[in-house]
Amino acid sequence: MDFSTVESLRRNHPAWRLLNAEYAPLVLVFLHRIFVQPNVRGIEQSQLGSLLEDELFRLRETRGAEAFPRVASDYLDDWTQDTRGWLRKYYPQGSDEAHFDLTPAAEKAIAWVEGLSARSFVGTESRLRTVFELLRQLVEGSGKDPAERIRELKRQKKEIERQILRIQNGELDILDETASRERFQHMEATAREILSDFREVEQNFRNLDRSTRERIAGWEGAKGELLKDILGQRDVIADSDQGRSFKSFWDFLMSVERQDNLSSMLDAVCALPAIQALKPDGKLRRVHYDWMQAGEQTQRTVALLSKQLRRFLDDQVWLENRRIMDIIRSIEAKALVLRDSIPEGPITELAPASADIELPMERPLFSPPLRSHIADRDIAATDEAIDTGALYQQWAVDKAVLKAHIRQALVERDQIRLTELVAAYPLDRGLAELVTYLSIAAEDPNALFSDAELDRLTWTDLEGSPRGAELPRVVFAKEREPNAKRR
Repeated sequence: MDFSTVESLRRNHPAWRLLNAEYAPLVLVFLHRIFVQPNVRGIEQSQLGSLLEDELFRLRETRGAEAFPRVASDYLDDWTQDTRGWLRKYYPQGSDEAHFDLTPAAEKAIAWVEGLSARSFVGTESRLRTVFELLRQLVEGSGKDPAERIRELKRQKKEIERQILRIQNGELDILDETASRERFQHMEATAREILSDFREVEQNFRNLDRSTRERIAGWEGAKGELLKDILGQRDVIADSDQGRSFKSFWDFLMSVERQDNLSSMLDAVCALPAIQALKPDGKLRRVHYDWMQAGEQTQRTVALLSKQLRRFLDDQVWLENRRIMDIIRSIEAKALVLRDSIPEGPITELAPASADIELPMERPLFSPPLRSHIADRDIAATDEAIDTGALYQQWAVDKAVLKAHIRQALVERDQIRLTELVAAYPLDRGLAELVTYLSIAAEDPNALFSDAELDRLTWTDLEGSPRGAELPRVVFAKEREPNAKRR
């Protein structure tokens, strides 16, 4: 930290600009209530503008009409400018309405202001124990001596056996209310910091996606060099400490067993009398599902980067084919010019003839070619206008969204029938979406098909006509332990 660095941060960092802004209390309070407190990641412009207009109306009643003279839409547009950088404005896929999300810089400013408020007590014991536990993991995990590792495990085994013996003798150590509240506050702060970290990780991937689009738009060299540079940058992020930590966190969280364990522990902790006295936020019991939602949004940002690369490859193939055709036409044009005036002397040289040796065993087996049947019909020209609207009305069923519906439905129960799932999430795409559900069930080892029982589904197609289908009963179930019995 030096003078020049801090001075640059004061001028350019969005979090510092937010703290220095004239309407900083309005921005901090409103963004905290709308985005941070309920953990919202993306809200429509109309809804956000209505909420801000209500907030401005309440403030004008107490502070006068001149306190905040502009309308809500002007404030939102101002907060998304590069000179502010407190909100991110974007258009989700398949939506014509703008959405807003909180930036990592604004979230840092909100967290800093929250930290200024006085706390009932400052716990140090739990943090000290955390430091000791992290140091122990570093020492044990970094050691390469197997004998030392075995000695440490034996020591831990003896300590566990001693604790078991004490409990059997009636000596049970129970945390007092102060220690329970201290550890709960530490856990709550860490859980919310994880949600903030997701926004920063997503922003890093989004910055990579933005720089990739800029490089593709202005690239004039060879395609291979650009791909090597882009994929190298992506590998750097994936192989960085942040990328590897995010992957390990995501793999750990996606375990159904760990999700159930987290749910049971959160319910048990929030039921303790010492914790209930703190009046904990009810959303804390579902914080791991908020982690999953934030992680899925980060994964979708990475998928957008891959989609951009695929589109670039398709565009480059078309451009190269066009360039080849231009070269062929230029050769034909020059040949026509030289047809009547052939130049003297050698025109071109051929390489000396040489025999191509081909061993019999290297020859591939004969495979008959597939012949296409071409109908011999005359193509009649017509002046009839052709409706090209169908070319712009294409749609596809997002398999990832349907899988998310199944996971969300299995949060509160062990299994669910397809008819119940469709009742909760109606078929927007009709038969295509139903077939996709069946494809997911066929790939899922935990899904069941019962030919003995039939279910009937009804829906309304895109033209408004009622449709129905009768199919064997399909049941989606949670992933279970290998020795668990399914009902």
